[in-house]
Amino acid sequence: MSSIQVADQTFIAASGAAVADVLDGPNNWRKWWPDLTVEVREDRGDKGIRWTVSGPLTGTMEVWLQPSLDGVILHYFLHAEPQGVERMSPRDLLAANRVRRVAGRNMSFEIKARLEAGRPAGVTPAA
Repeated sequence: MSSIQVADQTFIAASGAAVADVLDGPNNWRKWWPDLTVEVREDRGDKGIRWTVSGPLTGTMEVWLQPSLDGVILHYFLHAEPQGVERMSPRDLLAANRVRRVAGRNMSFEIKARLEAGRPAGVTPAA
């Protein structure tokens, strides 16, 4: 089991293809995870993307897009080991997990805000 374990989900009222378009591209990855080196392991198109991560963490990260109602549920997963984990206190390890959980939440909320901008609540998203 990895020391850093993040699992989160966010509903986005947009198509999987629209979310995949936002997820596609190293510029966004550098903005969301500036200290990590992120490499595509598997691009699944409108179903999501899987990466390997290195830098201060070594492991895997994934966004899985599950169709739901008139949008998708963005599932975010990160499983990694921080450098120097054997010297980290339990408190520091909890703090490291929180930092990564917040970064994932910020990414998903940014995508949600971008793709749902201007859409009245309860209205089906434009194609």
